[in-house]
Amino acid sequence: MFKITVNQADNTETWELEGKLSGEWVTELERCWKERQSRLDVPLQVRLKAISYIDAAGKQLLARMHEAGVGIVGCGCMTKAVVEEISRSLNSN
Repeated sequence: MFKITVNQADNTETWELEGKLSGEWVTELERCWKERQSRLDVPLQVRLKAISYIDAAGKQLLARMHEAGVGIVGCGCMTKAVVEEISRSLNSN
């Protein structure tokens, strides 16, 4: 299962993700992100609210999103570690 809850406030759009970010759900998140990029000019923040698992493809997508200016926020120990890993990886390049 995978769920995206979209909230808009103060000229920022926030996506709260829940479930597993793996397999077909990575493809679905990427599709949603690409569709959003073409139509909106407001900052996006992705909150890994209740993510229980992120596979390698999910980490790569989050890294690409972060590199493109999307704010990625971890909300638990595992997701905070993933966000730190992504940040370190991008800062070392």
